Amino acid sequence: MVNIIGAGLAGSEAAWYLANKGIKVKLYEMRPVKMTPAHVSSGFAELVCSNSFRSNDPLNAVGLLKEEMQMIGSLIIESGLINQVPAGSSLAVDRVLFSEYVTQKIKSHKNIEVIHEEVTKLDEDTFTIIAAGPLASDQLSLFIKDIFNQESLNFFDAVAPIIAADSIDLNIAYLKSRYDKGEAAYLNCPMTKEEYEAFYHELMNADTVIPKDFENNVFEGCMPVEDMGKRGIDTLLYGPLKPVGLRKPNGERPYAVVQLRQDDLNKTMYNMVGFQTHLKWGEQKRIIQMIPGLQNAEILRYGVIHKNTYLESPKHLNNGYQVKSHPKWFFAGQISGVEGYVESAASGLSAAINLYHYMKHNEIKPLPKDTMIGAMARYISSYHETFVPMNANFGLVDEVIAKKFERKQMYHDRAISALKAYLEDLYGNS
Repeated sequence: MVNIIGAGLAGSEAAWYLANKGIKVKLYEMRPVKMTPAHVSSGFAELVCSNSFRSNDPLNAVGLLKEEMQMIGSLIIESGLINQVPAGSSLAVDRVLFSEYVTQKIKSHKNIEVIHEEVTKLDEDTFTIIAAGPLASDQLSLFIKDIFNQESLNFFDAVAPIIAADSIDLNIAYLKSRYDKGEAAYLNCPMTKEEYEAFYHELMNADTVIPKDFENNVFEGCMPVEDMGKRGIDTLLYGPLKPVGLRKPNGERPYAVVQLRQDDLNKTMYNMVGFQTHLKWGEQKRIIQMIPGLQNAEILRYGVIHKNTYLESPKHLNNGYQVKSHPKWFFAGQISGVEGYVESAASGLSAAINLYHYMKHNEIKPLPKDTMIGAMARYISSYHETFVPMNANFGLVDEVIAKKFERKQMYHDRAISALKAYLEDLYGNS
């Protein structure tokens, strides 16, 4: 029997893998008995920020990661593909249908018992996967800090606003994907130089929510748009407001572009791409309505800021996500030091595979370092002078010597070959 704490992306993935291997799982999820600052439902694998799983290109690091997960039998990728919405060359999902699919699959599995209560401490003698996510409860976080002598477990995350589709002015906003890659799936709100400068001025002088102590530990990948702008007036033009590849229907290149990504299957909601924010709600509405095409925007969900919790993993975990000092405990998800939806789910798969192998053979079986899943596990378990959560990227794998245009194909082919051999060996000895 295995306890899994948290029914997010990582916990759901781990529970599904172990249950399908015949292991009885107790899956603890405190919602709806106790909610978090960011979740709005009691559904499993709820996406609290973006609805995008990023690139589908297998020669992109996260695209490769998704392909690896499919080979292993990922429930998260299965749900993503079934519940996808148009997003050009990326995989984006209807977040409600996505969560409902995962929840139904988990709750109907004969080997999974769902328990809706808060877990505040861990049992040393019970096989456990801690997948409490970036919003682990205060009591559990305190327990972990005490066990591992952690000074801090927090960095901050910020959520982007969601806009009602029927409030977007389609006489101004136009449908296009950057460089016309894939289906035209983003609504683009173009700005002139004068409009951008006025917008930037108001953004820099808007009132923000007073930051809490944990918010001083900034993770670059989720930086609020107003904090990004403080680095200089041109910073946003190379980030979320980048205009390149997004010419208007008349061929004109905008000075800046705000992109909106479809957030649900029925095209009633659009997410502001890269617009994570901790502005006060009144300020959000005022500044968003300065954007051409959004002058009458109805904000269905305002941007919010919340804490994310992660372990200083290189000190405490090996490359099987196993706790060095407590071998029956495994961590997974963002609390283990990976960053991103797909990465979190992948770490749940990795932790489950290693826990299962440890139960059967009293040793872990880390995935190959040439795979993206294995490379992430190596990253979170290797020494870093300053450890911060990390997205999947080809900088995590050993370099191949080749021409630049050939390199990504070689990374991909090497990873898939290594994973096939690993799975043949794993299932041959399971």
